[in-house]
Amino acid sequence: MTHAANHIEIGISTFLETTPDPVTGEIMSHAERLREAVAEIVLADQVGLDVYGIGEHHRADYAGTAPAVVLAAAASVTKRIRLTSAVTVLSSDDPVRVYQAFSTLDGLSNGRAEIMAGRGSFTESFPLFGYSLEDYDELFEENLELLLAIRESERVTWRGGHRPAIHNLGVYPRSVQTPLPVWIASGGNAESAIRAGMLGLPIAFAIIGGMPEQFAPLVSLYKQAAARAGHDPSKLQIATHSHGFVGETSEQAADLFYPPTAAQMNVIGRERGWGQRYDRAAFDAARSLRGALYVGDSEYVAEKIVLLHKNLGVTRFFLHVNVGTMPHREVLRAIELLGTKVAPLVRKELALNAAADK
Repeated sequence: MTHAANHIEIGISTFLETTPDPVTGEIMSHAERLREAVAEIVLADQVGLDVYGIGEHHRADYAGTAPAVVLAAAASVTKRIRLTSAVTVLSSDDPVRVYQAFSTLDGLSNGRAEIMAGRGSFTESFPLFGYSLEDYDELFEENLELLLAIRESERVTWRGGHRPAIHNLGVYPRSVQTPLPVWIASGGNAESAIRAGMLGLPIAFAIIGGMPEQFAPLVSLYKQAAARAGHDPSKLQIATHSHGFVGETSEQAADLFYPPTAAQMNVIGRERGWGQRYDRAAFDAARSLRGALYVGDSEYVAEKIVLLHKNLGVTRFFLHVNVGTMPHREVLRAIELLGTKVAPLVRKELALNAAADK
């Protein structure tokens, strides 16, 4: 697919957070959060958003252990929106089962499924499924190789170092889309960008800190690797995933989004030994025009997405709503504003810019 210079897909990503409410301390059940996700996907479809992605995690504060199942629940009650993992932790999963789950989703949705494959920034799945973190990189490389072989051919012969070999066996059901879209997800690793480029696969960058423009060298590496491998850079798809929230005013958006964001970022910070606490000053700096937080009213968030498109040439943008737990009515309103206000503003501005460049 060749993407026009004035086109960008806009959607939602989530990890199905079930963190304590920063005001009441209450923790919603995983079951309730799963049902909320289906309602979000239905609304995102209704307001014209392009894609909804669910990240895979295996810990108490996230409900998304099986993204394909949740997306399948929404497949029959949506019409147009694309349904993707964001991400599938491919290193600790079986590529045969990953393909089968998402090809099943592809059939249920009539060709709207995608896989976003990554190593995963959380590591709980490795001991859970009996894998060693010492094999972190090798597992991903092998499993990606097998996944791509499965999507290319109905019958597969393959041998690796960690999984039993397959000799001329069929993998079913086959996907509606040929091939089933597989993206590489990266947190900003040069090797990942080069690998995706060499394979000619679309890439998604998680940009949750610093300045998005700092990812421009990685985009260049990705395109250069693709060109060297004989792929057409103009046909490459580049996505970014960033935290954010759309409100009626920028002040309201910031005041609503800061408490759950700070609570969750500080939990992760303690786990990873970041040292410095995430505070309002860091939050406000990140929501500046060149920062990585897309928090504000519709016009401001649209302006930031247009700048992102200019700096990185992205063809898809994921707004990660929400970080931590927020009232669901506020999340639904943000999704509504993203689809009915932000996306049209972005499309209009990009079309004007493209016309001016001719």
